[in-house]
Amino acid sequence: MKPKRKIVIARDDYERLENLFHSEFAQAFSDKHYLHSLRGELDAATIVEMAEVPHDVVTMNSVVRLQETGSNEVGTFTLVYPVDANIAEGKLSILAPIGTAILGYRVGDKVRWQVPDGTAEFVIEELVFQPERDGVVA
Repeated sequence: MKPKRKIVIARDDYERLENLFHSEFAQAFSDKHYLHSLRGELDAATIVEMAEVPHDVVTMNSVVRLQETGSNEVGTFTLVYPVDANIAEGKLSILAPIGTAILGYRVGDKVRWQVPDGTAEFVIEELVFQPERDGVVA
Protein backbone atom coordinates (compact mmCIF):
# COMPACT_ATOMS: atom_id res chain seq x y z
CA MET A 1 0.00 0.00 0.00
CA LYS A 2 1.28 3.44 -0.92
CA PRO A 3 1.86 5.59 2.18
CA LYS A 4 -0.25 8.73 2.45
CA ARG A 5 1.67 11.91 1.71
CA LYS A 6 1.90 14.46 4.50
CA ILE A 7 0.32 17.82 3.85
CA VAL A 8 2.33 21.04 3.93
CA ILE A 9 0.97 23.91 5.99
CA ALA A 10 2.20 27.38 6.93
CA ARG A 11 2.99 27.80 10.63
CA ASP A 12 0.53 30.73 10.96
CA ASP A 13 -2.29 28.65 9.43
CA TYR A 14 -1.39 25.69 11.64
CA GLU A 15 -1.53 27.82 14.80
CA ARG A 16 -4.81 29.45 13.81
CA LEU A 17 -6.35 26.04 13.01
CA GLU A 18 -5.14 24.69 16.36
CA ASN A 19 -6.96 27.56 18.07
CA LEU A 20 -10.04 26.86 15.96
CA PHE A 21 -10.06 23.22 17.07
CA HIS A 22 -10.25 24.37 20.68
CA SER A 23 -13.07 26.86 20.03
CA GLU A 24 -16.68 26.31 21.02
CA PHE A 25 -17.62 26.47 17.34
CA ALA A 26 -15.45 23.47 16.47
CA GLN A 27 -16.53 21.58 19.57
CA ALA A 28 -20.09 21.67 18.24
CA PHE A 29 -18.88 19.69 15.22
CA SER A 30 -16.44 17.42 17.07
CA ASP A 31 -18.32 14.25 16.11
CA LYS A 32 -17.80 14.78 12.37
CA HIS A 33 -15.52 12.24 10.68
CA TYR A 34 -13.92 14.80 8.38
CA LEU A 35 -12.79 16.90 11.35
CA HIS A 36 -11.05 13.85 12.80
CA SER A 37 -9.41 13.44 9.42
CA LEU A 38 -8.26 17.08 9.46
CA ARG A 39 -6.97 16.62 13.00
CA GLY A 40 -4.90 13.65 11.81
CA GLU A 41 -3.61 15.60 8.81
CA LEU A 42 -2.54 18.49 11.06
CA ASP A 43 -0.85 16.14 13.52
CA ALA A 44 1.25 14.64 10.72
CA ALA A 45 1.72 17.82 8.64
CA THR A 46 5.00 19.32 7.56
CA ILE A 47 4.86 22.79 9.11
CA VAL A 48 6.87 25.50 7.37
CA GLU A 49 7.28 29.25 7.54
CA MET A 50 5.14 31.22 5.05
CA ALA A 51 8.10 31.99 2.80
CA GLU A 52 8.81 28.25 2.53
CA VAL A 53 5.33 27.15 1.40
CA PRO A 54 5.64 25.53 -2.04
CA HIS A 55 3.85 27.57 -4.71
CA ASP A 56 1.52 24.71 -5.69
CA VAL A 57 0.13 23.95 -2.21
CA VAL A 58 -3.43 24.87 -1.18
CA THR A 59 -3.25 27.14 1.89
CA MET A 60 -5.85 29.11 3.79
CA ASN A 61 -7.37 31.86 1.61
CA SER A 62 -6.15 30.15 -1.56
CA VAL A 63 -8.40 30.15 -4.61
CA VAL A 64 -8.43 26.69 -6.13
CA ARG A 65 -10.02 25.18 -9.23
CA LEU A 66 -11.28 21.63 -8.74
CA GLN A 67 -12.39 19.22 -11.45
CA GLU A 68 -14.57 16.25 -10.62
CA THR A 69 -12.88 13.07 -11.80
CA GLY A 70 -14.73 11.37 -14.62
CA SER A 71 -16.67 14.50 -15.62
CA ASN A 72 -16.20 17.99 -16.98
CA GLU A 73 -17.57 19.60 -13.81
CA VAL A 74 -15.18 22.31 -12.59
CA GLY A 75 -15.59 24.64 -9.63
CA THR A 76 -13.50 27.48 -8.27
CA PHE A 77 -13.45 28.01 -4.51
CA THR A 78 -11.67 30.05 -1.85
CA LEU A 79 -10.65 28.14 1.29
CA VAL A 80 -11.58 30.27 4.32
CA TYR A 81 -12.06 30.16 8.06
CA PRO A 82 -15.66 29.48 9.20
CA VAL A 83 -16.41 33.14 9.97
CA ASP A 84 -15.81 34.04 6.30
CA ALA A 85 -17.62 31.08 4.72
CA ASN A 86 -20.29 31.82 2.11
CA ILE A 87 -20.96 29.06 -0.42
CA ALA A 88 -22.94 31.44 -2.65
CA GLU A 89 -19.67 33.38 -3.10
CA GLY A 90 -17.59 30.20 -3.49
CA LYS A 91 -16.02 30.61 -0.05
CA LEU A 92 -15.59 27.17 1.52
CA SER A 93 -15.06 26.75 5.24
CA ILE A 94 -12.05 24.76 6.36
CA LEU A 95 -14.54 22.93 8.60
CA ALA A 96 -16.59 21.72 5.61
CA PRO A 97 -15.69 18.27 4.23
CA ILE A 98 -14.34 19.65 0.94
CA GLY A 99 -12.34 22.30 2.81
CA THR A 100 -10.69 19.77 5.09
CA ALA A 101 -9.96 17.58 2.04
CA ILE A 102 -7.99 20.17 0.03
CA LEU A 103 -5.89 21.94 2.68
CA GLY A 104 -2.19 21.29 2.23
CA TYR A 105 -2.49 19.32 -1.00
CA ARG A 106 -0.88 20.25 -4.32
CA VAL A 107 -1.94 21.00 -7.86
CA GLY A 108 -2.46 17.64 -9.57
CA ASP A 109 -3.41 15.79 -6.37
CA LYS A 110 -6.65 13.83 -6.17
CA VAL A 111 -8.74 14.52 -3.09
CA ARG A 112 -11.66 12.47 -1.78
CA TRP A 113 -14.32 13.05 0.83
CA GLN A 114 -17.54 11.43 1.91
CA VAL A 115 -20.83 12.74 0.52
CA PRO A 116 -24.31 11.44 1.31
CA ASP A 117 -24.33 9.05 -1.66
CA GLY A 118 -20.71 7.83 -1.48
CA THR A 119 -17.34 9.41 -2.10
CA ALA A 120 -16.59 12.51 -4.15
CA GLU A 121 -13.25 12.64 -5.96
CA PHE A 122 -11.75 15.76 -7.47
CA VAL A 123 -8.40 16.77 -8.90
CA ILE A 124 -6.82 20.03 -7.81
CA GLU A 125 -6.58 21.44 -11.32
CA GLU A 126 -5.15 24.89 -10.64
CA LEU A 127 -4.14 27.14 -7.79
CA VAL A 128 -5.52 30.43 -9.09
CA PHE A 129 -4.31 32.39 -6.07
CA GLN A 130 -2.13 31.49 -3.10
CA PRO A 131 -1.49 34.28 -0.56
CA GLU A 132 2.05 33.16 0.20
CA ARG A 133 3.04 32.85 -3.48
CA ASP A 134 1.31 36.05 -4.52
CA GLY A 135 2.69 38.15 -1.64
CA VAL A 136 -0.65 38.80 0.07
CA VAL A 137 -0.32 37.59 3.64
CA ALA A 138 -2.74 38.76 6.31
